[in-house]
Amino acid sequence: MTLKIVGCKTEYAINPLGLNTLAPRLFWRIETEEQAVTQTAYQILVASSLQQLDRDDADMWDSGKVANGASIQIVYDGNPLEQEGVYYWKVRIWDGNDRQSDWSESAFWSIGLLSRAAWKGKWIGRKPVTNVISEDASGSEEHKPEMEKLLLPSPYLRKTFAIRGPIKRATAYATALGVYKLSINGTRVGGDWFAPGWTDYNVRTQVQAYDITGQLQAGINTFSVILGDGWYSGTVGFLGDKVYGERPFFLLQTNIEYEDGSRDSVVTDGSWAVTTGPILYSDMIKGETYDATKELSGWDKANYDDSAWEKPDVRPGYNGVLSATLEPPIRTTEVLKPISIRKTDTGTYIYDMGQNMVGWTEVKVTGDRGTRITLSHAEMLNPDGSMYLDNLRVAVQQNHYILKGEGEERYEPNFTFHGFRYVELIGYPGEADLDTIAGKVVHSDTPKTGSLRTSDEKVNQLYSNITWGQRGNFLSVPTDCPQRDERLGWTGDAQIFARTASYNMDVSRFFTKFYQDMLDCQQPSGAFTDVAPDAGWIRHKMWNTRLNWYAPDNSGWGDAGVVIPWTQYLMYGDTRILEANYGAMERWVEYLRCTTTNLVRPDYANYGDWLSIGADTPNEVLATAYFAYSTQLLSRIAGVLGRTDDEAHYQALFADIAAAFRGAFVDEAGVIRGHTQTVYVLALQFGLLTDDLREKAVAHLTADIKQRGDRLSTGFLGVGYLLPALTDNGRLDVAYQLLTQEEFPSWMYSIKHGATTIWERWDGWTEDNGFQTPSMNSFNHYSLGSVGEWMYRYMAGIETDAAASGFRHAIIRPRPGGTLTEVEASYESLYGTISTHWKQESEGPFRLVVAIPPNTTATVWIPKGAVSVNGMSVEDTALRGCTASGEAENCLKFDIASGTYEFLSTL
Repeated sequence: MTLKIVGCKTEYAINPLGLNTLAPRLFWRIETEEQAVTQTAYQILVASSLQQLDRDDADMWDSGKVANGASIQIVYDGNPLEQEGVYYWKVRIWDGNDRQSDWSESAFWSIGLLSRAAWKGKWIGRKPVTNVISEDASGSEEHKPEMEKLLLPSPYLRKTFAIRGPIKRATAYATALGVYKLSINGTRVGGDWFAPGWTDYNVRTQVQAYDITGQLQAGINTFSVILGDGWYSGTVGFLGDKVYGERPFFLLQTNIEYEDGSRDSVVTDGSWAVTTGPILYSDMIKGETYDATKELSGWDKANYDDSAWEKPDVRPGYNGVLSATLEPPIRTTEVLKPISIRKTDTGTYIYDMGQNMVGWTEVKVTGDRGTRITLSHAEMLNPDGSMYLDNLRVAVQQNHYILKGEGEERYEPNFTFHGFRYVELIGYPGEADLDTIAGKVVHSDTPKTGSLRTSDEKVNQLYSNITWGQRGNFLSVPTDCPQRDERLGWTGDAQIFARTASYNMDVSRFFTKFYQDMLDCQQPSGAFTDVAPDAGWIRHKMWNTRLNWYAPDNSGWGDAGVVIPWTQYLMYGDTRILEANYGAMERWVEYLRCTTTNLVRPDYANYGDWLSIGADTPNEVLATAYFAYSTQLLSRIAGVLGRTDDEAHYQALFADIAAAFRGAFVDEAGVIRGHTQTVYVLALQFGLLTDDLREKAVAHLTADIKQRGDRLSTGFLGVGYLLPALTDNGRLDVAYQLLTQEEFPSWMYSIKHGATTIWERWDGWTEDNGFQTPSMNSFNHYSLGSVGEWMYRYMAGIETDAAASGFRHAIIRPRPGGTLTEVEASYESLYGTISTHWKQESEGPFRLVVAIPPNTTATVWIPKGAVSVNGMSVEDTALRGCTASGEAENCLKFDIASGTYEFLSTL
């Protein structure tokens, strides 16, 4: 027997440090070459040391043999865990034949500092300065660039300390109001960017825990830290700078446990030293200037003389919560080489990276001391070949580097990022070439879980554009764009894209953290805000009521408060996010109910079906439809949690809202107020119509599409449900027509014109009008890419069963159609990889190969015909793991256990 336990995780992560939950959840996967393997029981051992675990001495928890098939979301149920404790665990399982596996490899987790009293460190930063202007390399102030006059230089902090004996364990707990880079003895700790991530600092900041045992040395050691303004005191979108505070601060506590049992702590306090260095400023929206002539050689080593440095400013305290990091770290995940270079008439160089990306460029250069070079970034080029910068608004996607003149130098920025495809290198000494720069792709490290390939290269490019848009905009929060002065966590964008995102990448931790951001700014009324973290957006809207921007909520945006937890449940089997936040979701639905007239919501959906094209969906129709949807989801959530009375209550409320919707907005002919594609799509997908009205609504929807020349008109909220609504209502043909339409407006129109990411607007650029208004025209904005959900769930046919969520039971039902003859897709679920591969040649048989991971099952739908499975007829009793289970909708149904199956249907 080959039965192996792999992929052990705790709280969705591999060996996480510094958790703040005392009931962590455990996950594992089963690997086997056998078919139809299921887990019938498991045993988990948890010990407080690896040595104890190795000898099966489970002093914390021995679950015993538990008759249970679950291998995800297993909640620790042993002895009480302790603050700063490290716990090691392993698991073994039994299969359906009562065969026992070997123990898994050991895994571990640690608990962080749980109480405020456990923190001994103080918040430290640089004291305020009245004169921000700093000298450049030549010492002159007269011609100082504007940014260097207005923005603060980055503080540099250091502390030397002694290690007095052999170390058993050393853990550094670090965070900042701002962002930080931490090093020990000149070596970077962690390697992640923009820690501690973006939260509403008035409410909480996240703490990173690092095991630095191996980085400490006998004798004298040095902590060195560089601080950036980040989201705390730097520019936040168009909300300005210093949204949360005036200056960045840093907090560190390193607890050292020696082999002899004694302990020391190294903490931030008044004994540290602080100064400024080569980073003249570094702002996420305004870019960075780095003056290498001001580098502090050896400042991060123990023997450096810091006697001339300043004493730090010690902050009295912090009123927010210090919580363990929920999100995955932000990292450099790929390095791109430019595909072309062109020298301009002015002597600059313009590079094409070949891909609209997010991150920055690294440059290598040799030149004289004091030479200033500039790296300017843009998504598009003007017709004359120059950089298109108009859509950046007040953002400055430029990094400046001043050479120290000591041979080859390399530079990449510290605390800023950009959205770009093109790079202009200005002031470069000598001749630049394709090796002069490299593009660093940076985003939250959400591992890839999905893949998708079709017989149509344009559809493949669409999928690539969707994934690159996600990579570019998932950076601590799901931002709306990575280039202009915005980059806010819009909740409406996030909820419509959440399912697509979950197929593409492992966003379990990412959305857990973002939902906490939403909770932190939920209003006392129960309303969820348009953006999270809020960053003063509510106040900003109030200040702009003259523009009619303000509303108590925005439908389709605040509904993320229910949609995102439900998505986490569907994709990851996460009931904890439902249970822990049930009250918040109830408050949201009750808030919606209280702001209705006879269950019809007023014109609160100020954004409406944002950026629809040639179609204005009435806001009250959209708002009432989303009210119904949130209520319907809350009923389902109540059912999952066993709250049967609530389930019935909210289901009845949903039925009443649907009736109110029909009464207010739908006539006998099935025409819905507004008569836009989106009103029909939402009514169909949210179940607001009777059977008779559904048929009429489908007819109106398809007629509108046909009248527009087989083209869509939906915006942000309608587009995600457009193809599912058509497919679920018998118009798969129209869905494929829209998918592959190349004329404007369509997904393929932008691809036909070279797009490598999803555009914010259908008309971001057109042949007739050129660029749209530069005041809002991003070329990397994931929302309209929510069609990716349909591509996985319908085109490739990989769907989860809400009754056995997390893909414990999958529903495999690919929908071949259009001009596609082949689709191959896979999804890495928490149980393992699910894959489908179908081919449908002209007048040939339909062929489908399905792979289902161990310990899961699936229902497979195959077009009716003469069907064989793995080369055998379905009546062959020797066909292990596959049973014909019925037929419906011109399809045969099969129930399969884990394994690989090839279905062939001759029509």
